[in-house]
Amino acid sequence: MSKTCEITGKKVMFGNNVSKSLNRNKRRFDVNLIKKRFFIPEENKWITLKLSASALKTINKKGISEVLKKARKQGLIK
Repeated sequence: MSKTCEITGKKVMFGNNVSKSLNRNKRRFDVNLIKKRFFIPEENKWITLKLSASALKTINKKGISEVLKKARKQGLIK
């Protein structure tokens, strides 16, 4: 499984740790992912999504149906 948000498409980023003497070492910036189940009343079924924390806040604000509709339009979800 990839470390990618299924709603927003956020992925792992790469960069450098920079020390005081400006030595650079590679590092990863991981996404804050959460595995969450949602009930969709229109389809009368449960789905499991791997979401970033910001996507979860968006779902709480707009609702799961609206967010899924937008994600399907963008092609992130089948």
